[in-house]
Amino acid sequence: MSIDRLPSPIATGPTPDAPRLDASGLDASGPARPGTPPSATVDLVRRSWALVEPQTEELTRLFYGLLFGRMPETRSLFPVNMQVQRGRLLRALVHVVQLVDRPDELEPFLDQLGRDHRKFDVADAHYDVLGGALVDAVARFSGAAWTPQIEGAWRHAYRIAADRMRTAAAAERGPASWTGVVLEHRRIGWDLAIVRVQTDTPIPYRAGQYLSVETPHRPRLWRYLSPAGPPRPDGVLEFHVRAVEGGWVSRAVVAHTTPGETWRIGPPMGRLSIESASGDGLLLIAGGTGVAPVRAIVERLVEQGATRPTTLFTGGRTTADLYDLPHLRTLGRRNAWLDVVPVIEKIDEHGILDDHRTLETGAEIGTLADVVSRYGAWRDHDVIVCGSPAMVRATVGRLLVAGTPLDRIRYDPFTLD
Repeated sequence: MSIDRLPSPIATGPTPDAPRLDASGLDASGPARPGTPPSATVDLVRRSWALVEPQTEELTRLFYGLLFGRMPETRSLFPVNMQVQRGRLLRALVHVVQLVDRPDELEPFLDQLGRDHRKFDVADAHYDVLGGALVDAVARFSGAAWTPQIEGAWRHAYRIAADRMRTAAAAERGPASWTGVVLEHRRIGWDLAIVRVQTDTPIPYRAGQYLSVETPHRPRLWRYLSPAGPPRPDGVLEFHVRAVEGGWVSRAVVAHTTPGETWRIGPPMGRLSIESASGDGLLLIAGGTGVAPVRAIVERLVEQGATRPTTLFTGGRTTADLYDLPHLRTLGRRNAWLDVVPVIEKIDEHGILDDHRTLETGAEIGTLADVVSRYGAWRDHDVIVCGSPAMVRATVGRLLVAGTPLDRIRYDPFTLD
């Protein structure tokens, strides 16, 4: 099964089971509630999305134009430069479309979005106007293929998603965001920095989750960062930040962050936490700064007195990317249940020990996808994959081919600028 699987092109004929519209254009097929939309709705939404997907950049531009034109006050919720925000909308929309008939996966994602959007002071009216702008933008790019049945399907699916987000936001009693002061900024390479931040009160995240961060250098631009350790009573968080190409926030964090500046931090997100220190084997795969949430999981297991056998693959292009390997190996020496396997893609000046390992680090040679699959199918392991989208995609694909059950693999979709 491909994690990038998309539906086939649209079928334009009428569908009798599609939701009907009332005179106002809203879904009149009955009250929306969390759960699975009718199969006809799911099919129409997916097929119509496949039709407009090649034009997503232009579609998102139109969407924001419609939104800001209809509700100008929403413009202040977004950054001056909309390039990053447009990309995030696209990724979120694709994720919802792909999961619209899988509520067990979609509902936790919508709950997170609803809680997270509290930091923007999003009101009910914003959801309604946003939904109208989204449907109208998709309709504009669908052209003659757009039908009342397709419109009804989109409005019905959006209503289910929006109601789920509203409910999650209304039920949340914690802060909408936290304030943190930078204690330390340490560069360990031209494109990588370790940043330690202390929040006003501890954030109740679980090891493996990530947080959205706003810095004074990029107002209203939020970047997802994973703490590199479990929660601490003093509220101190450690972030590993790589300056990625085109990354407005990450590049500013690495180059310009100074101790004493104030960050704003959103509520925890993500589903990669491990709740039990015992059970089946655990396979952790971390590429680059994806080592941060993986390290947090391992340290949490240490706190719990873990007994489950755990294998941790940490990888990068060169030995310089294995910046956290000394700390991970210390954890491995102190805990017999933890096996740490370093991986690099390129051979550098440190030379080769044999066909599969480098002299300097004893690292396996190859991509993480290559190396992990050499060890077998990992059928009896819970698997967590952290890293760039390309690395996650390649690794999950190879695991599936090797025979790892899909329901044993977990990863988070939105972790970059």
